[in-house]
Amino acid sequence: MRTQLQFHADIPGSVTIDPVPDPLPITPMHDSYGRRIHYLRISLTDACNLRCVYCMPEDMHFRPRHELMTDEEILFLVQVAASLGVDKIRLTGGEPTIRPGVVEIVRGIASVPGIRDIAMTTNGILLDKLARPLAEAGLKRVNISIDTLNPDKFHRITRWGRMEDVWRGIRAAEEAGLRPLKLNCVVVRHFNDDDVIDLARLTLENDWEVRFIEMMPFGEVADFQQSNVVSFREIRERVEAVFGPLEEVGYDYLDPSRPFRIPGALGTLGFISSVTEPFCQGCGRVRLTADGKLRLCLLRDDEVDLLTPLRQGATFEEMRTLMRDAAFHKPWGHGLAEGLYAANRAMNQIGG
Repeated sequence: MRTQLQFHADIPGSVTIDPVPDPLPITPMHDSYGRRIHYLRISLTDACNLRCVYCMPEDMHFRPRHELMTDEEILFLVQVAASLGVDKIRLTGGEPTIRPGVVEIVRGIASVPGIRDIAMTTNGILLDKLARPLAEAGLKRVNISIDTLNPDKFHRITRWGRMEDVWRGIRAAEEAGLRPLKLNCVVVRHFNDDDVIDLARLTLENDWEVRFIEMMPFGEVADFQQSNVVSFREIRERVEAVFGPLEEVGYDYLDPSRPFRIPGALGTLGFISSVTEPFCQGCGRVRLTADGKLRLCLLRDDEVDLLTPLRQGATFEEMRTLMRDAAFHKPWGHGLAEGLYAANRAMNQIGG
């Protein structure tokens, strides 16, 4: 048996986590539609060092530390997930790099048998210092958010950010070998929809994937988000008006990013059309929020609490059953076409 973990989670008393079997039993989990669930996105924190207009209100309040998963709880739940066939982990936030001990969290996850791929979505601001330690700990790839190349506009969109910090992070990630490098741009009408050309141009001389993401509605800012969606087709038309017809690059209908290439470019363009052309049929993802809820669909409020039973002493096998049964009830897709959207959390509280 693996060593039993004990820790203090800023809550009364000491919490003991049930030992993890060694070797891990592997039983792949599926939902009721037959989709294999093998990809877990974990939010390390709901807090962020930016306040992007499409993500959260400027006066956003974050959860107290004792309500969030500890490092040990995260690692235990990763082991549970790995025993159910999860082999791919993405660390998100809020902003994951502001989580204390993030490098050691990555190192711990990388040591879990069965986990073959660890990636991170980040705003890149702290990658200048963290990219190499994260890579050495076992991180494979990063997706870096950058919604414009205009410094003044970047500051307005993020409310607090400086684009030069992100640019240093991009270069540090490349130098640390965190490749393929992907740049995420959430396209917001009247904010940065006229920046897609400059961002697309980055792929001409860089072997990067620049990904244009339709803005999705969440929580308190859902009305703003819904009214400012720029569709995949509109973004593509803007790019093709400048660079000519795009070449489609081997779309597998599983990855949410549909890849294209500007003729002759080193890199690619990706389009994520969650709102107008959803890709639910290939979705094998579930999400673990920073407060320990297993969220079954990004754009629905369906969640199952994992942290409470874990802190109440649930065994490894009980947590396996809870996670497996939750994943089985993953919905087919979102309900945006019917006017339904996730209302109980903002994007930073889910982890994207």
